[in-house]
Amino acid sequence: MGEAFGSSLLDLCLFSLVKSLSRYATDVQTLPANLKDKLIKIMSLQGIITDENMSQVLHPGLQKLDLRDCDISDNGLIMLQICTQLREINLSSSDCKLSVTSEGLKVIASSCPHLTEVCLRRCRNISDEGIVALAQQCRLLQIINISGCLGVTDASLQALGKNCKFLHSVDFSATKVSDAGVIGLVNGVCSHKLKEIHMDRCVNLTDDAVESVLIFCPHIFILLFHGCPLITDRSREALQQLVCPNQMKQVTWTVY
Repeated sequence: MGEAFGSSLLDLCLFSLVKSLSRYATDVQTLPANLKDKLIKIMSLQGIITDENMSQVLHPGLQKLDLRDCDISDNGLIMLQICTQLREINLSSSDCKLSVTSEGLKVIASSCPHLTEVCLRRCRNISDEGIVALAQQCRLLQIINISGCLGVTDASLQALGKNCKFLHSVDFSATKVSDAGVIGLVNGVCSHKLKEIHMDRCVNLTDDAVESVLIFCPHIFILLFHGCPLITDRSREALQQLVCPNQMKQVTWTVY
């Protein structure tokens, strides 16, 4: 009872602190890491982490940072240089985020080598330059979402396939990748780890991309390729011929 009361009282204090963060900026910077983690979670849920206040709550031991729908730019990401233990970062947007570019992503890649999960959904100014840096310097990556990143092409997938042997989930839907990029990914060091691939709404993909996934990724169980106008009924037939019964948990496609 007392512990629960103490916890709820602490939460109330933190919520109040968030409302007056600028007033207590100096005090916040001296808080212990566990309280900063709680503050970050509250601020993330409210979408109020910005370039201006992020430095107040960051600390070297931070492992998870959710910045989706927060007003963050490359200027804010530069501050993550101190977060060398970061494991997960979410920079996705429900609309589209233009303020985060490959320059900010390169800072993260060079400073956070232990990253295992990165979400960049609809960060439309991210290009191959940023993803290649991430693949080369964050080789523990397991999950990456680059869907809707319009500057992403085959070079990004090829770099992930070459460097990230623990990768098991990749979402590159609504990008400009072609068959060459998919083949480079699934024929790379992660081929036997890959379990989930989202490549829907990629207008340049053909049946060759689907067949390469089915041939090189024996443990794939989620494969989405709907909305790809160049993919034909040949891919459905390949699914029947190359995949064991009951292996797939989710498959979506559109036959044109």
